[in-house]
Amino acid sequence: MKGRFNIRLNLFFFSAFAIFTVIIVRLAILQFVEGPSLSKQEMSMRIKDVPLSPIRGSILAAGGEKLAYSTAVQSLYITLQKDYSMSARGKENRPEALEIAKKLKEVFDKYGDKASEPMTEEDIVKALDLDYKKGNGYSPRLIKSGLNMKEVAYFLERKSEFPGIDIVEDSVRHYDKDTVAVQTVGYQKKFKFMDAEKLYESTRKANASKDKDPALDYTGEELVGADGLELYYQEYLRGKNGYKKVPIDPRNMATGVSEIVPPEKGYDLHTNINKNIQMVAEQAIMDQIDWVHKNRVSGEVHPNAKTGYAVAMEVDTGNVVAIASMPDYDTNVWQSGGINPEDWAKIEANYQNGSITPYSSGQSGHNFGSNVLLGSTIKPLSVLIGLNEGLFATTDYYPDTGIAYFGKNNSSSVRNSGRHAYGPIKPTEAIRVSSNAFMVDMVGERLYNKYKSEGIGVWDKYMKKFGLGISTGVDLPKEFLGQLGYNNESETALSRLVYASFGQQGGYTTMQLAQYTATLASRGSRMEPHIVNKITDENGNIIKEFKPKVLNKVEFKDAYWNAVIDGMRTDVSAFAGFPYDFARKTGTSEQWGAGANRDNGVFIAFAPRKNPKLAVAVIIPEGGFGAWSAAPVARKIFDAYDQEYGLDGIPKKSLQQQDGKH
Repeated sequence: MKGRFNIRLNLFFFSAFAIFTVIIVRLAILQFVEGPSLSKQEMSMRIKDVPLSPIRGSILAAGGEKLAYSTAVQSLYITLQKDYSMSARGKENRPEALEIAKKLKEVFDKYGDKASEPMTEEDIVKALDLDYKKGNGYSPRLIKSGLNMKEVAYFLERKSEFPGIDIVEDSVRHYDKDTVAVQTVGYQKKFKFMDAEKLYESTRKANASKDKDPALDYTGEELVGADGLELYYQEYLRGKNGYKKVPIDPRNMATGVSEIVPPEKGYDLHTNINKNIQMVAEQAIMDQIDWVHKNRVSGEVHPNAKTGYAVAMEVDTGNVVAIASMPDYDTNVWQSGGINPEDWAKIEANYQNGSITPYSSGQSGHNFGSNVLLGSTIKPLSVLIGLNEGLFATTDYYPDTGIAYFGKNNSSSVRNSGRHAYGPIKPTEAIRVSSNAFMVDMVGERLYNKYKSEGIGVWDKYMKKFGLGISTGVDLPKEFLGQLGYNNESETALSRLVYASFGQQGGYTTMQLAQYTATLASRGSRMEPHIVNKITDENGNIIKEFKPKVLNKVEFKDAYWNAVIDGMRTDVSAFAGFPYDFARKTGTSEQWGAGANRDNGVFIAFAPRKNPKLAVAVIIPEGGFGAWSAAPVARKIFDAYDQEYGLDGIPKKSLQQQDGKH
């Protein structure tokens, strides 16, 4: 009996020893191994990183003019030190907050700029966000931006009288008052308003990660790029947040002394957009729209021409020196990160970039967008396809009777413009006189006879090699890839190829049309169009540089290129007296609207014909024949480029300056 008791006693002591040993080991692990990480975790739960917005980088024109820039302003922020909400505790403290608002108003009234509208106590209480409608208790509240030196000095000297107060350098975004390439430059909106557009998914995911870098943390109130270069190069322009390390108490309120890490300024974008050429292009479009309203083109005026688009792209570099979408607007309406209903009503039809999307700048009178059918501007490529596919030779003659029949029992037909019959013509001449009949009989129908229904795919491959129906690679967001009518299977393959052959099946953007023109000019090198040529830091150091890039090379025999480019000689009165031999093609695409076919003006050209320097594409929806509606815009762009850079490599303005000195 006694022995059994001793065994039990020994087991008890052994168990107690084992338990205490485990406890001691666990305490040692907690203290020496897990202690530092737990302490760090505890501290992180008590310290909040509150972002401080950086100053955004500038967007500069080719001559250094600032198209978008930010100016530093001094802003007053307050981080609430107590709960002032409508909770039981907050109600007791609320009179203190109202007293702070009263004192702030007295300072603003005494030292603030008299020209600006004074803040009311109600404005200040609303900015204090006492009920946490905009942010947490520890988030700094922006009370007033644009403090003058007297206000700054007053608050810095009396920080102890205003608990939680900070003077922070903020920035305000400005856009060139001359409204230069505004849809291309873009605008800003508050980050919280970008959710619906799904343009910042990766940023939102990064914000939600546990190990996020506070310097890259976005706030809902932060202004971010919403379109154009502002959006495409957001990460470069933004810079890095500063942040304020705010100690907080268990009630999620700020407590103790904050540590501030200053923000880093964003990088600057240097664009290829020449301000002078750009403004000439914009004004030329508006002048031409006004002209077709008052002057007859093909027997009638064109009051429904209300929009216009132009892109000028260097052939050998891909640099986009002008990109116009008209009418435009003053981007400064977005300065606050939002827009009032009155301003929105004025710009909702033209705030997007119609040179790369089909939606803006508004719509023509019959709601035609900017991606109109190419019309006869497709004919140089159509002839190239025919030559390369062996459908005819450069020396073959076609008996043009003014009409071409196709389909079962030749039940369908296409006529030349003006019902002209040109007689025996070679492929080169077919381009010059713009023969629809040649394209139908010699390209569309023969391509179908060679490949049958697979001819559609053959046609599509050629289009894409020239940038039609595929991304141009331009450094802008939301690019539209084109409307490919020849993929509409409700029509026969023959019909689709026939109508595609003379430009009535593909609707493309002006940027795609410009890249296509530059590819013709270079004899097959499809260059990547670039708005930006380099990115620098605030000291001018190059962060990134963009070199000319060939996206793909199209190989054709020299004889084919010669025949086609030689055919690009359509008579265009707008170029009377132009000092360079240049290649061009007018286009007039038909589009159905309100019971009738309406004519869209399209024009492409490059100059000089030999050693081409610049390619230009212009579209004037519902403007009538391209030779009269679109070509005059292109002429003014070429003249402006000749002044700035020289189509022969010698800027004419420099010669004029030299002449002025003599």
